[in-house]
Amino acid sequence: MNIRQIWSDQNNTWHISLAGEIDIYNAPELKNNLLKLVEQNKGDIQIDCSDLKYIDSTGLGVLISALRRVKDYNGTIMIKNLQPYIYKIFTITGLDKVFTIEVQE
Repeated sequence: MNIRQIWSDQNNTWHISLAGEIDIYNAPELKNNLLKLVEQNKGDIQIDCSDLKYIDSTGLGVLISALRRVKDYNGTIMIKNLQPYIYKIFTITGLDKVFTIEVQE
């Protein structure tokens, strides 16, 4: 898993790019990273998943945990550029109704 993050003062948003695989082995690292970012700057989060190849249930749990924290201050998480097979996981689990997801055309 590879994480890149950039804070934008202009629109009060974290721009995060995820690459590789998120699974039970590296999900705690992602959780720590996301929660630190939220503590550092309370803003919206945009997650670009163009290079995300795999996510398991622990990874989804991390995203839900981050969403709860962001909603504490009325922020949002937008997930963009999901691969079709990963988007299917979001729809099967109902998380497409929980997260704002920008679908690739």
